[in-house]
Amino acid sequence: MKSTVRRIAAPLTALVLAAALSSCGGGDDSGASSEKKAITLWMYPVIGDQAASDAYWQKVEKDFEAANSGIDLKLEMQPWDKRDEKIAAAFAGKKGPDVVLQIPDQLPQYVKNGSFEPVDDVVEADKDKFLPAAIPGLTVDGKVYAAPIYHTVTTTMFNKTILTKAGITKPPETWDEIKAAAPKIKAAGFSTLDYSASPEASLNLNFYPLLWQAGGKVFADDNKTVAFNQAPGLEALTFLKTLYDQGAIPKSALTNGNLVADQPFGKGQVAMAFTSTPADAKTVAATWGAANVEIGTPLTGQKQVAFGIPGGLAVNAASENIDEAKKFLSFMIQPAQVEGLSKASGFFTPRTDVKAPITDPTAQKFADSLQYTYAGERNASARQVMSLLSVEIQAVLTGKKSPQQALDDAAKQGNDLLSRQR
Repeated sequence: MKSTVRRIAAPLTALVLAAALSSCGGGDDSGASSEKKAITLWMYPVIGDQAASDAYWQKVEKDFEAANSGIDLKLEMQPWDKRDEKIAAAFAGKKGPDVVLQIPDQLPQYVKNGSFEPVDDVVEADKDKFLPAAIPGLTVDGKVYAAPIYHTVTTTMFNKTILTKAGITKPPETWDEIKAAAPKIKAAGFSTLDYSASPEASLNLNFYPLLWQAGGKVFADDNKTVAFNQAPGLEALTFLKTLYDQGAIPKSALTNGNLVADQPFGKGQVAMAFTSTPADAKTVAATWGAANVEIGTPLTGQKQVAFGIPGGLAVNAASENIDEAKKFLSFMIQPAQVEGLSKASGFFTPRTDVKAPITDPTAQKFADSLQYTYAGERNASARQVMSLLSVEIQAVLTGKKSPQQALDDAAKQGNDLLSRQR
């Protein structure tokens, strides 16, 4: 199929959206041969630069169709805003795109209602060539429901100027080292640890990594109850509360929403953050100066772990062309495509046999932490449970509840929610 970059990149009009929703497989296209089978991809702006995005996806379309002459690939770029609502509306009528981008905490809700086709057969041949968190992160109830095409990572980042003023020559790598460094950093006039306690902030970027580092889990192994109110959860929340009470975490944490710019850490008032991204490193380098930015490995409590997720392509179970959709997934997880996407997007590749084309030494240090990433636990109610727990963590930091009381209260609400949704 001959298409233009404009077709790939332009926002969807009401007419295009209606066509996508009206018939799974993308509907009729006067420019495509009637003998071809059409598949539609809903993709999102993972490539920030528009020109680079246009070039990458145009090449994908051209190369895939050249290798699969009987398939007409239709690429439709979607906005991140309200993506769940749009996908749910499409799938509710057993319609929508044949292939759609998914991340781990999106998948379970759609798997639960039968919207996605398992794709174990797509990844099986290369299963041992993916990062430790890539395939598990896109697996629900023992089946793989999306094929990884990129991977993210978070890790520690330090302001070297603050550490030097505090007389700290070796950046803290463990919880105990953070506790030991906090008084020195406070004496130098700074806070120690960045934290985002706003209810709007994702716990994947604040409390959950601490919970995992303590050896804990959000959900029990059977996924029917929560587990964050057990001993590891208490250890993690007590660690957080102690630092907050000591002034090692700034009071503005209560309204901080996983942002760097215009927050104390970004302004050079806090020594370290523990869930930073490569984009965060670029942001603070512009303020502190690149020489003052130091990237470490994920913190260690009982375990060394950090949040990082794969982005994967899932197949609509209602598609009329499932085999063709799976051929596209197989194409997209091959080295040439994942390397090209990494180069264009700045994200890392999900494959261990394909290195991201990184020239920036700071970004390379983030890549060193990919081996420690964990995508979290897949549960259809994960986002609702996160909202319940966020409120209780706020209550702990403000002194309204003890750590155990807050965790137990959140657990009661979470278990009630899970029992109603079985």
